[in-house]
Amino acid sequence: MLRFEDRPVDDPVVQELLGAYFAERAAGFPASQGAYSPTYPAPAQFVPPAGVFLVASDDDSPTAGCGGVRRVQRADDLLVRFEVKHLWVHPDSRGRGYGRLLLAELERRARSLGGEFVVLDTNESLAAAGGLYRSTGYAEIEPYNANPNATHWYGKRLAAG
Repeated sequence: MLRFEDRPVDDPVVQELLGAYFAERAAGFPASQGAYSPTYPAPAQFVPPAGVFLVASDDDSPTAGCGGVRRVQRADDLLVRFEVKHLWVHPDSRGRGYGRLLLAELERRARSLGGEFVVLDTNESLAAAGGLYRSTGYAEIEPYNANPNATHWYGKRLAAG
């Protein structure tokens, strides 16, 4: 059973998970798109009510994955918007549906913080991630940021919970 624990972004466990995530992304980043540019998240953006960062664990691994949501409200937004960031499942924990469970928990947390719409960006080289997002109700949207690593942007209206 997957469990979720709120952790500060500057927690050593979170920093280790993010380091592994960024290393994996850099190793698999398409050379045609240049160098991967990791950006460590600002801790204040992932503290309620601005957001939350989670570490996922199970009986086999205390660090099965991680991810966060943060508020990214713009002045012209009609809905309260949160962004999913750094959703990652450790390679040893993949194939168990943990990405889907973690994404659902992040959406639940965004709703609990007042979120009505959630966005995220990804790279076309992450085919499994794109498939996960589309299969859970995300639709492609116009770019909402200038992330140099992103090629696709997705959004989803959160159901009342």
